[in-house]
Amino acid sequence: MHGPVMIDLLGTELCAEDITRLRHPATGGVILFRRNYASVEQLYRLIREIHELRSPPLLIAVDQEGGRVQRFREGFTRLPPPAAILPFCDGDVARARRVAHELGWLMAAELRAVGVDFSFAPVLDLGLGISEVIGDRAFDETPEQVASLAMAWMLGAREAGMISVGKHFPGHGAVRADSHHELPVDERPLETILHQDAHPFRRLISAGLEGIMPAHVVYRCCDERLAGFSPFWLQTILRGELRFNGVIFSDDLSMKAADATGTPAERARAAIAAGCDQVLVCNDPTAAEQVLEALADHRDPVSLTRCVRLHGRPAPDRQQLRESTRWHRAAGLAANILQQREDELPL
Repeated sequence: MHGPVMIDLLGTELCAEDITRLRHPATGGVILFRRNYASVEQLYRLIREIHELRSPPLLIAVDQEGGRVQRFREGFTRLPPPAAILPFCDGDVARARRVAHELGWLMAAELRAVGVDFSFAPVLDLGLGISEVIGDRAFDETPEQVASLAMAWMLGAREAGMISVGKHFPGHGAVRADSHHELPVDERPLETILHQDAHPFRRLISAGLEGIMPAHVVYRCCDERLAGFSPFWLQTILRGELRFNGVIFSDDLSMKAADATGTPAERARAAIAAGCDQVLVCNDPTAAEQVLEALADHRDPVSLTRCVRLHGRPAPDRQQLRESTRWHRAAGLAANILQQREDELPL
């Protein structure tokens, strides 16, 4: 039985402190960062060692969206940012959907070939030109186009054996503040948020979206709490109105926006009480240990059943993948999008 906490690692190899935390009964998964990656071979060994520590194996995740947010680079295909897809296709939405599908497949196929279960993606926020932390991570500025392209991306990833985690519910695109460093507050009315920002989430949920990460944003018209600590957003809206039955992940509890919620242990308990199935604690080993101890006895059979479904399906090994015609086509497509984007940048 695994617990509700997803933690990170110190470096490219497991140290004694990592192993102790990974074996803790409250640990349910691992999120990998760029500091944990040196080469494909090293990553494969690291993941195998993590898997050998627990049975069933711990979940392994990463942020591999493309563009600015791609933790594994050398040895993996460089992925374009989502915002580059529609311009590459000259606004042809049907073609853009096909491209998004292949890029979702490519991202997932490469990660599954080394044993990563899933990426925290796609970003379902609207690219309104307000939030710099979202920026070109968004597929488009309109709810319908974001939903359409993200849906294709999700289906491509699913074809490669990987689930998807949409973020940041109900939408981070309309606030300027970066929740990594300060507290964003969205003053818009509930009707606007549900009609616009939540539309992509609603669409992907209807197609079986497996995971969602709420935003570290306060939507003051509805609740003074961050969405990830809000029963209103997670239970009344997400579970109730939108009928989402997948896994809810907190965003990183160590981010600055979460400070007002209390100590790391208090944040973790508040997120679980609000409706999160798993909480993330990153870049702070002391906080991770506090959260693990706080949730050592937490057991929720419903959450556990949801999380079990997140393991990736069996996939071809890396050599087989890179010998396939589809991989060559998809990797070439990614390179072409990036080249066009670079050609269009001002000198």
